[in-house]
Amino acid sequence: MATRSAEQPIQYEPEEACPPIVALIVGFQGAALVLAPTVLNVAIGFRAAGLDETWLVWGVFAGMLTCAAMTAVQVFRIRQFGTGHVVLSWSSAIFLAILATTVEAAGPETFASLLIICSLVQIALARWLPTLRRIITPVVSGTVTMLIAVNVLPIAFNSVQNVPSGAAPSAGAVIAGVTLLASVIVTLRVSGRWRLIAPLISIVIGCAVSVAFGVFEVDRIANAAWFGVPELPDIGFDISPGKEFWALLPTFAILTLVFTLKTISDGVVIQQSSRRRPRAIDFRQIQGLVGASGIGMLLAGLATTLPPASNASYSNTLVTLTGVAARRVGIGVAAVTVVLAFFSKFAALLLSVPGPVLGAFLMLAMGMLFVSGWQTISRDGLDPQRVLVVALSSALGLGLHGHPIMTDLLGDEVGGLIGNGVTIGAIVAIAMTLLLEAMATRRSRLEVTLDMASLPAIDEFLSSLASRMTWDDPSTVRLRSAGEETLATLLVREEATLDGQPQGDEQTRLRIVARPQPMMVELEFVATTRHENIEDQLAYLTEEAPIPTENDLSLRLLRYHAAAVRHQKFHGVDIVTVQVEGAPEAAPT
Repeated sequence: MATRSAEQPIQYEPEEACPPIVALIVGFQGAALVLAPTVLNVAIGFRAAGLDETWLVWGVFAGMLTCAAMTAVQVFRIRQFGTGHVVLSWSSAIFLAILATTVEAAGPETFASLLIICSLVQIALARWLPTLRRIITPVVSGTVTMLIAVNVLPIAFNSVQNVPSGAAPSAGAVIAGVTLLASVIVTLRVSGRWRLIAPLISIVIGCAVSVAFGVFEVDRIANAAWFGVPELPDIGFDISPGKEFWALLPTFAILTLVFTLKTISDGVVIQQSSRRRPRAIDFRQIQGLVGASGIGMLLAGLATTLPPASNASYSNTLVTLTGVAARRVGIGVAAVTVVLAFFSKFAALLLSVPGPVLGAFLMLAMGMLFVSGWQTISRDGLDPQRVLVVALSSALGLGLHGHPIMTDLLGDEVGGLIGNGVTIGAIVAIAMTLLLEAMATRRSRLEVTLDMASLPAIDEFLSSLASRMTWDDPSTVRLRSAGEETLATLLVREEATLDGQPQGDEQTRLRIVARPQPMMVELEFVATTRHENIEDQLAYLTEEAPIPTENDLSLRLLRYHAAAVRHQKFHGVDIVTVQVEGAPEAAPT
């Protein structure tokens, strides 16, 4: 498949049908991107947990199948599951540290049971996304992501020392160092289709150095069958949860929240990279992505392996290099992954990668995850309040991780499990976000029907708000006009959508929440509508149109009066956020 530069247009958008041979070829490239990190993450986690060879081989096999299943489910949009895009999936590194802790403390049965419980939580989060959007913020997500990276790094450094007893004392450090150096050089120098296999190149170089030190195991590859299903370990579930289960549940729940937020961020990137022309983010597809991710976690819990996670970086790379974003490619990726899962020699080859190479791979991956967390925070903006949230939650999360003070407060067993830096940091970040939300400027609310007859009540509500903020007359008029045009825009789009369709007796409710800020007010219109995204409609307006039509007149006026307009479409609810700037009345001279 010919590659393309980032500037070339998309050849096939998600809804467009590409030839089956193209879907299969691009699908093979997509599988090549995610299979190595999938196998390596499972290997790192299961080895750190002290599980035997039977568990290790099974975990890799089950991990590949669950990743294939999630990639396939994401292709379709069945009710509120699936996003309709190509979403490459790999075994999540976020759960590496908690996998080792849980298996050591309570066994793989408890890990599987907790994953199943959290999969239901994630599916519920997909429905609650509109409600949670102001609590589980990018600041919370980014902070916890950085803490996860820091907590997993010790596993990476321990892997560096995982060499046979007869090896040279410096073997682990040298192999890891060469692998890291190769990763840096390859990442900086390769381009085009070679970027698809850049991680594999550095791993091969590390393995070559391992052969020179005599620490590469070839017996596993020789003894593995060509095709087949691995031996099934003693899989079970914790049907009578003990204190370890309840002590670990908060950590799993918080990781699931972070996992969900990471999925949301990935969904935004995947949508943006899959279109020829930029569009506003469709949060219904984001909800579908999160719901399908919950199904993937459920399958991982039933199979007792690491849960699959979407990977926006790999998905974006595949689309950028091939120009193919057609969702048929997801079926191609899933098919190739399933075939390779039953190809035992392939898994054995990747499982033979020595510990120092795995450690170097994990170091780089966790470094990238740390940077990703910081980028998530930075994109949301850093005002003094957000800086305080990041600073305090990071300090307590890092400082109290494994600290004796937690065991002193909660006892040796429970304190040792809850005293995880990720759990502590996440609790602090969420609590501070709730505190800042409660201490924010007093909000005003108004609930009316989505009808032009509600305009007088809305106008009175906004006039009273401007009066309390002591805005001057031009600012007051601008605020009232923005409210009127937003209502008109919602009504025009809703009526156009319902034209010719049966309507129920119950009228749509409209809730308006006003959040005053210095020199600006943020209006949030929450309604159940079915119209097209207002952000897209605003983007399509052109200044050259000589005479506005009746349908886009309100949009043009809204764009004139508002400083910013954001439209978030969820299943069953639309949220339009309008920012209006104003100025106080001049003091009398």
